[in-house]
Amino acid sequence: MLTHELFSSDTHQWFMFGRDESKPEKIIDTNQYMIRSPGNALLMDPGGIEIFSSMLASVVKQVPINQIKHIFASHQDPDIISSLGLWDSALNGTKLHAPWLWEGFIRHFGMQNIEYAPIADEGGCIVLNGVEIRFIPAHYLHASGNFHVYDPVAKILMSGDVGAALEAEGAPLEVGDFEEHIPKMKGFHQRWMPSNDAKNDWIRRARQLDIQMMCPQHGRIFTGDNVGKFLDWFEQLDVGTAIRKV
Repeated sequence: MLTHELFSSDTHQWFMFGRDESKPEKIIDTNQYMIRSPGNALLMDPGGIEIFSSMLASVVKQVPINQIKHIFASHQDPDIISSLGLWDSALNGTKLHAPWLWEGFIRHFGMQNIEYAPIADEGGCIVLNGVEIRFIPAHYLHASGNFHVYDPVAKILMSGDVGAALEAEGAPLEVGDFEEHIPKMKGFHQRWMPSNDAKNDWIRRARQLDIQMMCPQHGRIFTGDNVGKFLDWFEQLDVGTAIRKV
C-alpha cells in the first residue's frame, strides 16, 4: 500500500494511504487518510476488512498504534468502515466519530473497546495539538447521514465520495487536466449522489471554506485551481439520474 505525505507543519501532518496492490481484484480501490499530531492521531475512513492488514502495516510506520485516539467514519459503507472490528481489537482508549444516524448500523461491524462519539447533524469538531479539525455536513452525498473533514490550517477537505473517480490501475495521485478527468467522475456522481438540493447545500458550504486540497475516498486528489473547477462542474451537474424524470 502506498503512503503519501500530503501536508507537514510544526503542529501536525496529513497522510494518504491507498493504491493497495495486494487488495483482492474485485474490491474497489479506496483512499484512507490520517492526521498525526504529537502523541495523537485521527484515522479517517480506515477502509474495509479486506485491506486491514495492509492499512495496519502502513499506519504503524507513521504512528505508534497506541497514539491513534480518534477514528472518523464519514458514513456507514463497508468500504470505509467494515474493518472496525479489527481496529477495535487493536486499539485502546479510541473514539469513533461518525454520524449519529448510523450508530446502530456501524456497530454491526464489531465494536467493544472503541467508544462511539456521535456527530450531530449540524457537525462538530475535535482539537489536535491546538488545531480545530471540523466535521462538515455533507448529508445525502451519498448517505443520508454524512460528513467531511476540514482542516483550516492545512486547508485540506477530506471529501468522502464527493470528487470520487473510478480509475485504472497506476493512475496519478493528483488531478492534472481537469477536463480529461471528468469522464472518470461523471457517471459515479450522477448515480450515487441522489439529490440536487443536497448537492447545492454542500457546494454552498464548501465555497465558504479555504480549500487548497480536496481529498476524496476514491481516485485522485484535487489541488489548487482544480478545487474550484470541481465545484463549478459539480454545481451544474444533474444528479439522481436513476429516477426517471417525467
